[in-house]
Amino acid sequence: MGSCIICGVDVDGGGRICDPHQEDVVFDFRGNSPKQLVPNRFYRGVVDGYAEFGVFVDLAPGVTGLLHRSELDRRLDSLDWEPGDEVFVQVKGVRDNGNIDLAWSIRQADREFRGVLVQDGDTEFLPDEDGEEADEAPDAEADAERDDSDTGDDSDAIDDELATESDDELATESDDEQAGVGDDIVSEEPTEAGDADEAVSADAEVDADDAAVDDVDADNGDETADADDADDETAEDDLADDRERVGIGTLSDAVGDAVRIDGEVVSVRQTGGPTVFEVRDETGVVDVAAFVEPGVRAHPDVEVGDAVRIDGEVESHRGDVQVESEALVLLAGEEGKAVRRRLAEALTAEARPEGLQPLAGDEAVAELADGLLDAAEAVRRAVLESRPIVVRHPATADGYVAGAAVERAVLPLIREEHAKSDAEYHYFTRRPLDDPVYGMDAATNDATRMLQDRDRHDEQLPLFLLVGTGSTVESADGIDLLSVYGVDAVVVDAEVADPETREAVDTLVSPQIDGVDADLSTGALVASLASAVNDEVRDDLRHLPAVSYWAETPERYVELARDAGYDAERVAELREAVALEAYYQSYQDKRELVADLLFEDSGNLAAHVSEQFREKLETEVKTATENVVTEAVDGVEFAVLDTDGYTHRYDFPPTPLLLDDLHRRNANGEAYATVGIGTDELHIRTTADVSVRGVAERAAELAPNADVSTAGLREGKIEFLSGERDAVEDAVVAAVAESF
Repeated sequence: MGSCIICGVDVDGGGRICDPHQEDVVFDFRGNSPKQLVPNRFYRGVVDGYAEFGVFVDLAPGVTGLLHRSELDRRLDSLDWEPGDEVFVQVKGVRDNGNIDLAWSIRQADREFRGVLVQDGDTEFLPDEDGEEADEAPDAEADAERDDSDTGDDSDAIDDELATESDDELATESDDEQAGVGDDIVSEEPTEAGDADEAVSADAEVDADDAAVDDVDADNGDETADADDADDETAEDDLADDRERVGIGTLSDAVGDAVRIDGEVVSVRQTGGPTVFEVRDETGVVDVAAFVEPGVRAHPDVEVGDAVRIDGEVESHRGDVQVESEALVLLAGEEGKAVRRRLAEALTAEARPEGLQPLAGDEAVAELADGLLDAAEAVRRAVLESRPIVVRHPATADGYVAGAAVERAVLPLIREEHAKSDAEYHYFTRRPLDDPVYGMDAATNDATRMLQDRDRHDEQLPLFLLVGTGSTVESADGIDLLSVYGVDAVVVDAEVADPETREAVDTLVSPQIDGVDADLSTGALVASLASAVNDEVRDDLRHLPAVSYWAETPERYVELARDAGYDAERVAELREAVALEAYYQSYQDKRELVADLLFEDSGNLAAHVSEQFREKLETEVKTATENVVTEAVDGVEFAVLDTDGYTHRYDFPPTPLLLDDLHRRNANGEAYATVGIGTDELHIRTTADVSVRGVAERAAELAPNADVSTAGLREGKIEFLSGERDAVEDAVVAAVAESF
């Protein structure tokens, strides 16, 4: 029986990783059959080549899998992988014919995993172990005995000699420090050639540096009763005395230089190699790698939120800037306070926008300026605090426009703030909702993800930005679940929010009941919010409000889109293309595809997708129209459609969009209603201002055994027990007629 390399629990079958941590390590596969691969594990591979439908990746000689383009989090042609490049992928599964399905891994470096293991067939062991001998002698004493008995080649002998020399140098350096000779941390490169020589020497240097840091940490621990000034003096003794602090934002121009940075620890993650501290100051964020030995936590006394000073060398890893730590010390007393004060002042100055300039000068948006500025400040502050942002929006054209507007504004800010090239995928997530209600299903999914990220990767809890959802009582349970964990929630909705919601969320932007502008869409409102978050993308957003309207687009937004180069036909194509793509894989954000449609497309993509939208919608409308039952009740004309029997329930268009179109085409006069009824839910559309919640309450009185309730206020959705369908249909028709 083996033990897990991460948590130490016993693992059946002699494995080295427990089930809960299977996805926290990366495996080097040395087997010879696809059937030996374990689904859901992450593996190191080598790019073999490209095809129109994806990338082939070699996991071992003769074992090749396909990373299909649908599994990528970006466009296939945007990948910068070249044949022969080392990459990291996840095995989704192995088919009966031996074909291997791969999935994308956002982690593309050893240091981003919590451990590294070798899988040789069914055997698992650490990279520095021999699989067979590791099973027989897994402890340090057995390893030493095996090393003594190895005959080895010349390079092994050189490694042993250099390691001995490094130990002698470390002992000499330690003696010098005890005698008071030199406070500087010295890092010298060996003159011997050869990759093996450099690796051994580098390890010796890291060990020496960490030994020095550990000495200081121990000293600080022994003197906890001393004054803060004494602590600061002890910390300074461990650092090089000839360095001046530099801003993290300048490190991209300092690769190869020895630097000193002061900042606050944002996150800590343990990899199979070094411990990686994410540190921020008032100018940016950077990863700092500190190494003791593979998989061992460096500086265990340093936690998220601590103020630290770091001496190290700036390096570039796969295009990302990183600091290799030579010394890391906690800053207490006045120095620690100074770091936090400097960060707080910079944060306050940067987070609050100077003001709000509504797109097209929209007066309805201007009336909500205070709330929008509060929301913009919350978003900007989350970026500056290295806190993830999760955007939730309905999977509709209006919802996607709103979500894409925020995404367009925030991603450049994240790129400026973080040195890591994949930071925009790590710190910003957009998750569409099938229903425009933030219910328990969505909230449970979000809570599970954020708690996993907190516990596995020591991440901060995210800021949740709910646009076009979350403002009605139907979302109360979901928002309450988030509030249990103390996460911040910002709700922005063009519709009037329920009073209960105003008290439940941290920041809510919604029109008041008095003076509501009925022609304001969520997409238009959030586009102005996005321009306040990042004014540099304002020009990119000018056409979005017009795209968010299906009918009766305000002239101010029509003109704004025209000024941006989007005429009415082009706007319609974008709206229809987004609506079609929003339906398919509605749970996916489709970040790159949506960006191409709304911001980068020259016209061909949107026109092509829009054509499909029109063909599918026209086919469905024709079928539905032929099966609509019309009746008049108390002077109100009703068009009732059996959506179970006369629509393609699992194909485009979705029922709400179909009913919207039917209602727009057929409504004649002020007393007209369209009702679509299915097995246990129905949707209503009316020409009068009818309260869906009021209709549901009245229908519940008329059909007391049907358990009628409002399921989605924004889309006119009511739910009921399927066995009472006929009674509910009659009750809803009667309730709607009473409301006119």
